[in-house]
Amino acid sequence: MSFREFIENLRKNGRLTEIKNPVSKDFEAPILAHQTKGPIFFHDVSGSLAVMNLLGTRAELGAMLGVSESEIIRKLSDVAPSGSVKMVTDSPTKEVIVDEKDVDLTKLPIMKHFEKDGGSGYITAGIVVSEYGGEMNASIHRLMLLDKTRLAARLVPPRHTYVLHKKAAEKGEKLPVAIVIGADPVITYASTTRVPASKEFEYAAALRGAPVELFACQNGICVPHAEYVLEGYVDPTERVPEGPFVDITGTYDHIRPEPVIHITRIYHRKNPIYHGILPGGAEHLLMMGVPYEPKIYKAVSEVTTVKNVILTEGGCCYLHAVIQIQKQTEGDAKNAMMAAFAAHTSLKHVVVVDEDIDIYNPADIEFAIATRVKGDMDILIVPNVRGSSLDPRGAPDGTTTKVGVDATKVLVCKEDFERAKFPVLKK
Repeated sequence: MSFREFIENLRKNGRLTEIKNPVSKDFEAPILAHQTKGPIFFHDVSGSLAVMNLLGTRAELGAMLGVSESEIIRKLSDVAPSGSVKMVTDSPTKEVIVDEKDVDLTKLPIMKHFEKDGGSGYITAGIVVSEYGGEMNASIHRLMLLDKTRLAARLVPPRHTYVLHKKAAEKGEKLPVAIVIGADPVITYASTTRVPASKEFEYAAALRGAPVELFACQNGICVPHAEYVLEGYVDPTERVPEGPFVDITGTYDHIRPEPVIHITRIYHRKNPIYHGILPGGAEHLLMMGVPYEPKIYKAVSEVTTVKNVILTEGGCCYLHAVIQIQKQTEGDAKNAMMAAFAAHTSLKHVVVVDEDIDIYNPADIEFAIATRVKGDMDILIVPNVRGSSLDPRGAPDGTTTKVGVDATKVLVCKEDFERAKFPVLKK
C-alpha cells in the first residue's frame, strides 16, 4: 500500500481529520496535531500538504498490518525479515527532481514544534538510508534544519547509522545517504525496528506481504517510493550543536555536537505530502515502543506462557511494560520481569498480570496492583543497572533502578481473587 493509498483509506473510513484553512509550519500545525486524536491532514501548511499522527493509535497500526489491535503483538512476533526487494528504474518519486544548485530545504514544511526547538525546525519522520562497505541501514533519525542545504543528524551510538558514519569518517570519507519522507507506512514502521543488519526492507516486505520496490539515487543509495527523497552525504568531520529537541518523555533532550548532512539533490512527487511526527506525541511513542513489544513477548515466552505485552502510553511507550501471562507456578511473574528487562534494556518498570486483566485498560491494571500485590513479597527492585538516556531521572552515568511488580494471583488461593461476573440472562 502506498502512502497516499493509506491516507485515502483513512479518509474513506472517516478516520482522517482534515484542516483546509492555511496554518503555519511553525507551532500552529503541531499544536493542532497535539489537540487531535488520530490522523490529521493539512491542505496548507505554509503552502504545502502535510499529514501528522498517521500511526498515532493502535487502530491505525492494526489497519497497517491488516489485523485487530489485540493481534498486533502476535503478527509482529511471527514475522521474520524474509521478504524480498525488487529493483526498478523509475518511480513516482522522480516526478520532480531538484538539482544541487536549486536545493532549498526551507521550502519544505519542516516544522518547529515547541518554543525551545533547536535550529529552524526538525524533520521527524525521515528514514535515513545509508550504505558503506557493503552494509546498508534504514532508520529514522531526528534531523535539525540548519539552512537551505544542511541538516544536523542525531546519530546514537552504537546504532547502525552511527557505526557506518564512524567507519567512513575514520577513512576521511563521506557517508552517502538518502532521506525518505512519506513512504508506505509499513516501511516507515520497519525502519524503527531492531532487525538483523541491512534487513529493514526485507522485514517491511514480509510485513506487507509483497516485495518492496527500490530505485537508485544518483549517489547509489537505493530507496523505496516516497513523497520526498533528499539525497546527500554525512560530512566526515563537520559537527554542530544539535538540539534542544523534545523526546518521548515530553522533556528536552541534551544538546550535543552531531554530524552534518549536506543535501545535494531532492526528488519529490507532484504536490508532495510531507509526513511529520509530533515529538513526544502519540505517533512518536508508538513508533518508538511497539517494535520492542515483540522482543519482550519472545523473551518472556522462553520463561513462561505469555499472552500479551504492551508498553503503556503513560510510560511513554518505552519505560513501562505490562505483561500478561498464564501463571503456572509461583515465580513465573519474576522470571517474566527479568526476561523483559533483558530484552529491552531501557525498560524501567514492569507490571505482570493475569489473563483476566485487560492490559489496555489502565484502571484494570491499577485494580490488579491494588488487590494482588503485597509490597514486601511482590516487588522486585534492581538498583544500579543500565537505563535509558531519555529518562530524566536516570543517573549521569546512565544507570537507574528498575522495579518489577507481581500483580498476579497467589495460586494456592486463587479462588480468593476471582472477580464477580453477572450471569447471562435468558431472553
